[in-house]
Amino acid sequence: MDEVTDGNVWEIRVPRDRLAVLIGRNGDTKRELEEKAGIALEIDSREGDVTVIQKGDPLKAALSISVIQAIARGFSPHKAFFLFEENSQLIVISLREFAKPGSHRISEIKGRIIGTGGKTRKVMEELTNTSISVYGDTVSVMGDYVSVEYAREALTMLINGSRQRTVYTYLEKNAKNLRLKRIEETFG
Repeated sequence: MDEVTDGNVWEIRVPRDRLAVLIGRNGDTKRELEEKAGIALEIDSREGDVTVIQKGDPLKAALSISVIQAIARGFSPHKAFFLFEENSQLIVISLREFAKPGSHRISEIKGRIIGTGGKTRKVMEELTNTSISVYGDTVSVMGDYVSVEYAREALTMLINGSRQRTVYTYLEKNAKNLRLKRIEETFG
């Protein structure tokens, strides 16, 4: 997913199987994004290239890039629009950095992050108040700044081979710190 910027125009590559989600039923998602962000979207469905043209507020236009990236990484548009809220962010971790080309390691890592029946991902989302998406060779986290950092640490622990129980314990021990830091960020 490449991003090229030229002043008020950005180009992003979106996986072709996620373009329909970006466009939405009858173009609803595309239209809503254009209105919320003050942008125009041009979508090349054959190549997966999305051109974002700023029409209004530069900050909202820049935030729309994160929203598109979130949709491209497997989040629903409803969740991705959270990125327009203050103190929210998206991080994308490439799992290729942790595996040799051609190895089964990426599949193993994805399995560890998702867990049986999605349990591990769900527990991490609940303990950190984030949304986590495993898509392709990436894992993405969306939430407020503080929560995302705790989730990133938990994911790093899993990627490096820590047991799920160890990660849950880490998050449970830090739940109080997480709440306090969120309060500081909000009122500090």
